[in-house]
Amino acid sequence: MIHVVAVITAKPGQREKILEAARDNLAAVRAEKGCIEYGPAVDADFGAFQSPLGPDTFMVIEKWQDAEALRAHSVAPHMAAYAAKVKDLIAARQIHVLSSVE
Repeated sequence: MIHVVAVITAKPGQREKILEAARDNLAAVRAEKGCIEYGPAVDADFGAFQSPLGPDTFMVIEKWQDAEALRAHSVAPHMAAYAAKVKDLIAARQIHVLSSVE
């Protein structure tokens, strides 16, 4: 299984616009072969227990069956359309691709 944690930082005040585009894309991504889990997440209110992302940042938490599924996802037409829609709203993006060590 492949895990992905994408950390997206929007330009100030633009996070909700990016999240709206991400929500519009969820059904297409979740229907992809090999997608186990895919969804955006924002800070929960746990006080000092957590390290907050802040008001302009969110994460996309993903699980993929294998590397082939993730590679196909990265070039899917709906992902290209999503990227084009949000490119001018994003200040920074970090993609962490991880494998289990169990």
